Amino acid sequence: MSTPAPASLGITAKAGLTLGALGVVFGDIGTSPLYTIKECLHALPPGEHAQAVLGVLSLIFWSLVLVVSLKYTFFVLRADNRGEGGIFALLSLSQLDRSGSKVLSVGVLVVLTGAAMLCGEAIITPAMTVLSATEGIKEVWPGVEHYVLPIAISILVGLFAFQHHGTKFIGRIFGPVMLLWFAVLGSLGLWHVLKNPVVLQALNPLLGINLLLQHPKEATVLLGSVVLAVTGVEALYADMGHFGRRAINTGWYAVVLPGLTLNYFGQGANVIARGGAVDNPFLALAPEGSARFALMALSICAAIIASQALISGAYSLIRQAIQLGYFPRLTIKHTNPDQAGQIYLPLVNISLALGAIATVYGFKSSSALAAAYGIAVTATMIVTSLILFVVMRRAWAWSGWLAGLLCGIFLVIDITFFGANLHKFADGGWLPVMIAVGLLAIMTTWKLGKSEIFRRIYANEVTEDELNNIASSSRIVRVRGTGVFMAGNPTGTPLVLLHHVKANRVLQETVVLLSVTTEEVPSIQDSVRFTVREIGHGVWRAIGRYGYMESPDVANLMEKVRAAGVPLKLDEATYYFNREMIITGGDTRMFDWQKFFYAFLSRNARQARDYYQLPPSQIIEVGLPIQL
Repeated sequence: MSTPAPASLGITAKAGLTLGALGVVFGDIGTSPLYTIKECLHALPPGEHAQAVLGVLSLIFWSLVLVVSLKYTFFVLRADNRGEGGIFALLSLSQLDRSGSKVLSVGVLVVLTGAAMLCGEAIITPAMTVLSATEGIKEVWPGVEHYVLPIAISILVGLFAFQHHGTKFIGRIFGPVMLLWFAVLGSLGLWHVLKNPVVLQALNPLLGINLLLQHPKEATVLLGSVVLAVTGVEALYADMGHFGRRAINTGWYAVVLPGLTLNYFGQGANVIARGGAVDNPFLALAPEGSARFALMALSICAAIIASQALISGAYSLIRQAIQLGYFPRLTIKHTNPDQAGQIYLPLVNISLALGAIATVYGFKSSSALAAAYGIAVTATMIVTSLILFVVMRRAWAWSGWLAGLLCGIFLVIDITFFGANLHKFADGGWLPVMIAVGLLAIMTTWKLGKSEIFRRIYANEVTEDELNNIASSSRIVRVRGTGVFMAGNPTGTPLVLLHHVKANRVLQETVVLLSVTTEEVPSIQDSVRFTVREIGHGVWRAIGRYGYMESPDVANLMEKVRAAGVPLKLDEATYYFNREMIITGGDTRMFDWQKFFYAFLSRNARQARDYYQLPPSQIIEVGLPIQL
């Protein structure tokens, strides 16, 4: 559900939206100071000190300005689909999935790749942020390194175990905690900047460029670490529908960017002052003792919040994929009746939990895990730039040279960062790629399989006139009651109805052909959500329309059908579904492995009868053998 236009909100409401954005949108990018400077220092050539640190700070600052401030807050956030953002909003705006004869165009595959990479990031982010925060224990309590992994895994177990309660309660404290977090980041950073103001020279972009030119061999490794400063930037766009563009921009420019800049510069000032002898630049900002312990505790809280943002984002992403037909049906539970966007997907949660825990156990340190982090982030950034060009041309009607020039600049930055992370592939960069390949295989196979089934089975030639003849035939006995036949094609005749008539020679007095469609918009206005019309002889066609951010409510649709004048009793209606029974070995336009894989996915997907949450006693399933 889109947020009301900011102009219609009062000052208090706007402040509330901005505070909420701090807790959800900026959690990931806001915890980047935990590990970014540390990884950049590891990438510096031996013997380098003050000038190199200034160059690193310059690269980080201008990455935040160019990638986040210019690309995302100024341009990408304008690409909203009725207030909603995210990778599938770009897909809808670009109209790439309306290619006619081709089911999956190159553009659609690019978007799906970006979505798959984002899901991979949702696994890596909780592992990276929680592990980075808990590693601070070594600074507070030396000699307890062996407790880091168990504590990190315990935090992740608790985090994912809590997901089924929803984010309504914990969301109330996210914003204030992150506001405190950014205030602490900025205050500690400012303290050290005032003690060593030489770091302000890093505002000059030439220092960063000179560092790369003077050390070309180390440039790749260094840029691969600098990109960690912008991890989580996609959350700004993905969560735009919850808070609005103005609230996100306000939070970024008024709180987040100043806090991050001061903290990075403060870490650099402290490193220079200590001659580079700093194991954990972030925790070293606080004095030893209780202050450092408190900072570590606060960083763990911030890490948990950052993880929550990506987990919730993964739920929304998978639901959008399900609604648009790119993912098998899964159980979706709404955790807050007042907020349609707050959902919980049990299978996705278990998958993310196992993936994050296995990642922590396998990599064992944030430095090792940093290798897996950059590829997912930069690949998604490239996808966003590519599809943004199409949106500029098709939705915004920009000229080709202007859109090409702007997106070309973005792509140069994105591809540079992506190339700088390729050397990490063998050290851990394979992980997000492996996750993305698996998810991409699921999405493309499911879409192709469903399209083939629709083409061969559901797009039948039985017209409404022919159905009228069937309903009025003297050879068909009309019995009391209501039969609701789920129609995948809103213009055709459901195959399950034809099978029912052929096998039983009977038809209920009232017949409803019910289609549930998903539009390429986030939500549908109630005025156009539902249509019903009479075909004739007691046969009616009803169509319910939903956006990709909504979940179908068949019970509510049937209430609307009855209210529209269709003579039926809801508690006596019988719902008829096809049960697909996939048989491989056919001549469909799919690879053999895709046919077997689709058969596996179809057997394990949530059945339509469960997805629509109808009473089991009112459902009849008819087996439908289909050879692919």
